[in-house]
Amino acid sequence: MHMKTPIYLDYNATTPADKRVLETMLPYFTEKFGNSSSRTHSFGWIAEDAVKTARQQVADLINCLEQEVIFTSGSTEAINLAIKGVWENYQLKGKHIITVKTEHKAVLDTCEILEKKGATITYLNVDREGVIDLQELKNALTPQTILVAIMYANNETGVIQPIKEIADLVHTNNSLFFCDATQVVGKINIDVQEEHIDIMCLSAHKFYGPKGVGALYVRRKDPRVTLSPQIDGGGHERGLRSGTLNVTGIVGLGKACEIAKLDMWDDSARISKLRTRLEQFLCELPNTYINGSTKNRLFNTTNICFQGNRSETIIKKIPNIAVAMGSACTSAIAEPSHVLKAMGLSDEDTYSSIRFSIGKYTTEAEIKETIETVKNAIL
Repeated sequence: MHMKTPIYLDYNATTPADKRVLETMLPYFTEKFGNSSSRTHSFGWIAEDAVKTARQQVADLINCLEQEVIFTSGSTEAINLAIKGVWENYQLKGKHIITVKTEHKAVLDTCEILEKKGATITYLNVDREGVIDLQELKNALTPQTILVAIMYANNETGVIQPIKEIADLVHTNNSLFFCDATQVVGKINIDVQEEHIDIMCLSAHKFYGPKGVGALYVRRKDPRVTLSPQIDGGGHERGLRSGTLNVTGIVGLGKACEIAKLDMWDDSARISKLRTRLEQFLCELPNTYINGSTKNRLFNTTNICFQGNRSETIIKKIPNIAVAMGSACTSAIAEPSHVLKAMGLSDEDTYSSIRFSIGKYTTEAEIKETIETVKNAIL
């Protein structure tokens, strides 16, 4: 049997690098290979310059100062630096952290580690739509709350939280607000000033940049955020993250930010249409529904429950279509999605749900073929 051309609908797991990103990166592997910390020769200056440009490109995308951008190896590292960095630095104020049951494992696992070290963690619930209750957040805040860690949009369902309202509540309490925006940066416009975010992480490979590079935004004033470094060494990144900078990756991240700023609007309109078409046809199937809010969510993500059909079985029958059962980072473990469970789905329905995430290289023909293939697998 001839294997059909594979169709990639798992853009929330990772994305292919944009050709323009690759072209910008290539020289930094070979002729422009300098260490950006080498201050005594042109090789180092060229690298330092490239890093400065990229830092500005990241800052321009999220509307912050370039000094507020700390380069990391990706969001997981940035999350560890943010949460552990606040925890270690603000212990005199308190030991209470608030997060949400549907956060990414990078946040939940980090909080779990801190719990063992004496932190008190409150895990907020979400409703059937996947959204938190602001009143519950308000009630959870105490004078000892040092940090509230709530993601912008969920990686499995695409559901977006009321970020501005969350930020206002957190700041009224004089606590810090950390937002995991890994799935959102590069897809929709984020303005850290307007949305009053204090600390925020992003990762290049989620929006057509390379893997292994990301950034943490750390606010410098109102409030000034100070973090304890988690990696010590030569004092790189203003002492917050030591280690020779991944200049090549950083250049790619910067370029991906520049491209996103230009193309975001057009891409989102086109992708949104494809998602709508996919949902309309798949939801015609019996006992099929969308998990999570259809009002507040990312335009590229749909998490569909095919009641009575195990997602594993469906996925085996559609070998040429790349989709996910949970998040990519936890799909190695065959336990029900903690996100869907927190939203009140039964184990049965959780095991019957599939995430489709669409990107800028997805074509109408691919969506059409996906609809037919999935329908044949179920009917």
